[in-house]
Amino acid sequence: MKALIVVDMQRDFMPGGALPVPGADEIIGTCNRLIEAFSERNLPVVLTRDWHPENHVSFKIWPRHCVRGTEGAEFVVRVPEGALIVSKATEPDKEAYSAFQGTDLEERLRGLGVSELYVCGVATEYCVKATVLDALRIGFRVYVVEDAVRGISEEGERRALEEMKGEGAAVIKAADILSGL
Repeated sequence: MKALIVVDMQRDFMPGGALPVPGADEIIGTCNRLIEAFSERNLPVVLTRDWHPENHVSFKIWPRHCVRGTEGAEFVVRVPEGALIVSKATEPDKEAYSAFQGTDLEERLRGLGVSELYVCGVATEYCVKATVLDALRIGFRVYVVEDAVRGISEEGERRALEEMKGEGAAVIKAADILSGL
């Protein structure tokens, strides 16, 4: 079974947010189309989010962002009924870029019979890459939706996509999924 993972499409990562990813708002529509397509076919949709406590360790490196319960932590994409919400980096002293780090996501996906993951969201060089690499390491087939991810820099995004491909991920376009689901 296939599942869609929408990584960290939160207000604080959009232009104008606390930790903006350039052009992240440009992929909202594509992410929503993917969410709708998976939902219509009763395929699992996972939305990951940074859900930091007020005193999170990442605030030593990054600006304060995605504090749980704040406007900045809200999703900017459609959240379908029945979506799996995965909150990460929820402990003050633990950083987590991957949706699998410190969460029960692997067990939840395996419990649903999922073997193929389609990944979109932000930021390509950080949480998208970490999620994809962990998914590959634990045995999922992974497809990165190139026109539905955004990175901090073009060069960083290019290098991250190459690394993910080198580890076994396929890089595809949203149209390829939407026409073949």
